[in-house]
Amino acid sequence: MSLSTVPLPRFDGATVVVPAPGAGPGHWSGGSSAVLVDGVVWLTYRVRRPLTDGRGVSVVVARSDDGLAFETVTEVRREDFGAESFERPVLVPVPGAGWRLYLSCATPGSKHWWVDSLTAPTVEGLAAGERRVVLPGDERVAVKDPVVVHGDDGWHLWLCCHPLDVAGAEDRMTTRHLTSVDGLDWRDGGEVLAGRPGRWDARGARVTTVLSHDPLTVLYDGRPDAESNWFETTGLAVERDGVLVPSDDVQIASPHADGALRYVSAVPLDDGRTRFYFEAARPDGAHDLMTSIV
Repeated sequence: MSLSTVPLPRFDGATVVVPAPGAGPGHWSGGSSAVLVDGVVWLTYRVRRPLTDGRGVSVVVARSDDGLAFETVTEVRREDFGAESFERPVLVPVPGAGWRLYLSCATPGSKHWWVDSLTAPTVEGLAAGERRVVLPGDERVAVKDPVVVHGDDGWHLWLCCHPLDVAGAEDRMTTRHLTSVDGLDWRDGGEVLAGRPGRWDARGARVTTVLSHDPLTVLYDGRPDAESNWFETTGLAVERDGVLVPSDDVQIASPHADGALRYVSAVPLDDGRTRFYFEAARPDGAHDLMTSIV
């Protein structure tokens, strides 16, 4: 896949599919992931309110026949997991088991995050599904925002990692690649993407979606400094010699407010096009969940 043929999300012409839960900064709908199964788009996203009003309060799973109009199927709330906040969830079909929802959970009173999961025969049953801590993190690193895919060669996960060794600098982020035979027990394959000093992604780089596997081509979030936390923009990276190398030609942002355009999820369609879902800033500083098709 050459850069000229890589599908990329666009803000211009994009459609709002889930508006922010309120007006103004800190009201965000997004952090989404999506998958197409038997003609149905399954979308999961977190609803976030300002720091004074609860942060990431719930995760919603919804379905759509056209990729635009979504019907809520189930919802889980942070209180059920003892979490202070939710961030990006991931919904995947599990062969022989039904469905699994991965959840990014914040440990109360700390900068630590862990990844939890729910598994159930149906999407409707996920809220009461079998729960398991998948990636606990530890006192040295917070883990969140997984990107999960599986195929004939097993399960793959790209994990956002925040080092906790420097107080006040826990927003720094890198991405590690993990593999699994069942999507529950993971083997760490090491760091594959990090920020570049002096560049727009200097403070960190987080893989958000896989565009191609040959070569591995991904979109990722990045930002230049701590002040840009929560306002990431989107770049492109291609694997070379086991690591992801960012392209200098791609940085995608919203034209509004803080410029955020982040948490992109790509859904390949049966007609060869790609539908993207992403969280993007609007003029009043809130973030809507939007979609565009390429």
